[in-house]
Amino acid sequence: MTKSVVVVEDDRGLRDQIVAILRTAPDIKCIGAYATAEEALAKIPAQNPDVVLMDIRLPGMSGIECVGQLKKLNSAPQIIMVTVYEDTDRIFRALKAGANGYLVKSSPPDELLDAVRDVDTGGAPMSSHIACKVVEHFHVQEADDHEKNNISQREQQVLTLLASGFIYKEIGDQLGIGVETVRSHVKNICQKMHVRNRVEAVAKHQARIN
Repeated sequence: MTKSVVVVEDDRGLRDQIVAILRTAPDIKCIGAYATAEEALAKIPAQNPDVVLMDIRLPGMSGIECVGQLKKLNSAPQIIMVTVYEDTDRIFRALKAGANGYLVKSSPPDELLDAVRDVDTGGAPMSSHIACKVVEHFHVQEADDHEKNNISQREQQVLTLLASGFIYKEIGDQLGIGVETVRSHVKNICQKMHVRNRVEAVAKHQARIN
């Protein structure tokens, strides 16, 4: 069965290149190619493609915003991001918006065609190093969650006050405990967070909440 595809890419040369790759596959038909998210949103509902290949950085509305809008359609297409961006933030924002796959623009033609076939049958195609970033993110998240679960409520209070700039005596006064008890809590926090000192503990704590 032929799979219908729409390309959304603002770089004309790259857009034409992707269309040319799609045309080499007898089971894939490119039914539209647009330079902006706005144009895509105006045309795609009537075309009802199986798959959309979406760039992230577009003039006007971004590709990630466009994904969110397309996923609201009654017959929403499967969407693969095809972009130069490999940072974790953009990857997860795209996936949270509803993207079904994520490829980098340097992917070989065969990988692009296979991704179209795969996503149309329920797969979630990703470039190998993008998949590694996703797995690494969840491993780090799992480790962070484990650390958070190990830190007691009192230690969390001490850590929060440390991050707010309070010194040990002020922390002790606020919590009704002695300075040596505060030091003991800080030592335990550092061990549980796998850091060397309170400065690194505060930095890691702030990185999590920002």
